Amino acid sequence: MQADAVVLDIDGVLVDVADSYRRAIVESVEEVYGETIPREDVQQFKDAGGFNNDWELTYAVALYIVARNEGFDRDLDAYTDTIEATGGGLAAAETVVYDDVDPDERERIQNVWNTGRLRDTFQQLYLGADLYRELEDGYPSMETEGYIHDEPVLADPDTIDHLTSTYEVGVLTGRPAAEAEIALDRVGLSLPDERVHTMDDWDGGKPEPRALTDLAFELDGREVVFAGDTLDDVRTAVNAAEADPGRNYRGIGVLTGGLTGDDGRRKFEGAGADLVVPSVNELPKVLTTV
Repeated sequence: MQADAVVLDIDGVLVDVADSYRRAIVESVEEVYGETIPREDVQQFKDAGGFNNDWELTYAVALYIVARNEGFDRDLDAYTDTIEATGGGLAAAETVVYDDVDPDERERIQNVWNTGRLRDTFQQLYLGADLYRELEDGYPSMETEGYIHDEPVLADPDTIDHLTSTYEVGVLTGRPAAEAEIALDRVGLSLPDERVHTMDDWDGGKPEPRALTDLAFELDGREVVFAGDTLDDVRTAVNAAEADPGRNYRGIGVLTGGLTGDDGRRKFEGAGADLVVPSVNELPKVLTTV
């Protein structure tokens, strides 16, 4: 596959977040509501689409837990399948729940569903007390170490060296900027700020393509590949190709996140992936310069 610009996701591509972000999702809900879902079921929300923001994914999990205790009778498979059919993301999750309960149940759900408390709990668990004080400018209620320290690096140093010396490289992530910087420092990938697009840079989130097309312009790329670990990453490249027909965009699915094996490969291909690779470390082997 030819490329002159390579855009990388962080989570599940450059670092493993199974014991950090995904752990924080399920444990935040458990901390606030006393019950949660299995960690492996987080992938169902990712596959449903629209959950690039892990805070919003946490809210959607919590909404399911709260609603189930107030009369909502769909199982998790039906909940996430209907979220996907409704367009994906948190707004779809709310629609699925509120269309299925009566007005009194809806009011009780809304009174119990506390997204502010969920976000605060998530940040304390993920960042740990010290980073929470620094980045959130607040006083933690829990003295935690922080799951952010449990993110093994997936990208070999030789891979980073090859990509940055051969291609114009950018990063597109749903992380806040400060958390993206921590991960990129750990990986050893140093890029100018304008080549790193984070949650702080655009409201749409993946699979909305604007951040990718902006990066392509910044990188002056004509053959742009975007490597990510979710279906929404691939859909972002597909949508960018439609929005910016003057460039070629190709999505590469990476099987080191929640999607793995033959099933993950099939899902990526079904979403429009041009290529599926076992890890980011395969990119030097499968990409060639224009």
